Amino acid sequence: MLEKQRTITKAISIFGVGLHTGNPTNMTFHPAPPNTGIIFRRLDLPDNPQVKADIDNVIDISRGTTIAKGEAVVHTVEHVLAAVAGLMIDNVIIDLDANEPPVMDGSALPFVQVLKQGGIVEQDSPRDYIVIDKTIVYSEEKRGVDIVVFPSDEFRITFLIDYHNSALATQYTAIYSLKGEFETEFAPARTFCFLSEVEPLLQQGLIKGGNLDNAIVFIDRKIEENEVGRLKQLFKITGDDVTIGMNGILNGKELRFKNEPVRHKALDLLGDLALLGMPLKAHVQAARSGHAANVELVKRIRKEYQKIQITSKYQGSRKGDFVLDSQAILKILPHRYPFIMVDRILDLIPQERVVGVKNVTINEPFFQGHFPDHPIMPGVLILEAMAQVGGVLLLNAESDPENKLVYFTGLDRVKFRKPVRPGDQIRFEVEMLKYRQTLCKMAGKAFVANELVCEAELSAAVVDRT
Repeated sequence: MLEKQRTITKAISIFGVGLHTGNPTNMTFHPAPPNTGIIFRRLDLPDNPQVKADIDNVIDISRGTTIAKGEAVVHTVEHVLAAVAGLMIDNVIIDLDANEPPVMDGSALPFVQVLKQGGIVEQDSPRDYIVIDKTIVYSEEKRGVDIVVFPSDEFRITFLIDYHNSALATQYTAIYSLKGEFETEFAPARTFCFLSEVEPLLQQGLIKGGNLDNAIVFIDRKIEENEVGRLKQLFKITGDDVTIGMNGILNGKELRFKNEPVRHKALDLLGDLALLGMPLKAHVQAARSGHAANVELVKRIRKEYQKIQITSKYQGSRKGDFVLDSQAILKILPHRYPFIMVDRILDLIPQERVVGVKNVTINEPFFQGHFPDHPIMPGVLILEAMAQVGGVLLLNAESDPENKLVYFTGLDRVKFRKPVRPGDQIRFEVEMLKYRQTLCKMAGKAFVANELVCEAELSAAVVDRT
């Protein structure tokens, strides 16, 4: 039975102060039609501009996830997105009268509670999922970040952190069911930081709305006597002096869970994954990840899903370790025998890179005259094959590639390094350098048995078929 999309039944509001900007914000959740997604609307700006929660709109990940569209900017959206995604709400419009959602208590729980007050209702439209059919890996060696996304019939997150701090040490958590665990086990997990991070964050103009009511501060350095007054003012502490709790937390603030920090990290990841624009069916295993790595992961998942969509569009399903077979290529390119020069597309990252192959056989008609006693593939045809591989990349940047043609307008930096003979398989790697409206420039390389045989830069224009 197909799952249906969900929204809320009525508008519901919440008020608070933004964590980083310190701005007071009224925020109202509104029901939205099917296929709307999650949209933030800035009521304090002329014409009330909208910003969709989408990976393409991310502009900053310095200490949270910030999205923007034109002049409309919305800071620190991850906790709101986690609440919406955790409740499996697909469509909602979120009005704000400032540039950052309120931080509330530093968790997603207040947003969960207010959304549930608004009521959740199914809509008459099926829910689509991003289904991953191969493992996706993202790593940052210097920061020790490792994230692996495995194919799975259900959405799951497992998360590991191992800070070099006695109060945190190594922590692990797992989300196996949003429906059964999110609201009680993860939504209440609050944001945290280390005391050594506070001053640099303030110097960057951040955490203006932060205090001990909306953040957990772990002690990772000695507190000098002459800075007690400054810390009291900074964290709005009244009465008692600044203390180091037995649990290693500023003023001994009690945790809601023994492993609350790693649960909050999983919460942040859930919010950042909402930038895909569709719920994900996969198992995400993350170690030491933050917003920067989360956003890069979302970009990779989006590209892999676009690749799956292209394969599905032109040949139904992926039947091997390649993206498009020869029959699918014929649906994209206008070329036909004897001038179709691409046999298979091995990899395709839309608008970025494509890898294709051409199998060169003795039956090629050009070998009859080039040369009868010394068959060598003409250099101009190697370039033509490279251009056709690039044409697959370029046409898939268009919304209706079947109605377009690619005219190549120039060649630069052409070099032929080795001859291509019958029996060779040429692997073409073509990368998009520039793409503006209908004009582009690409860099291509051709390899035979991992040896470079040709390279060139190609300029092209996309025109309508007439």
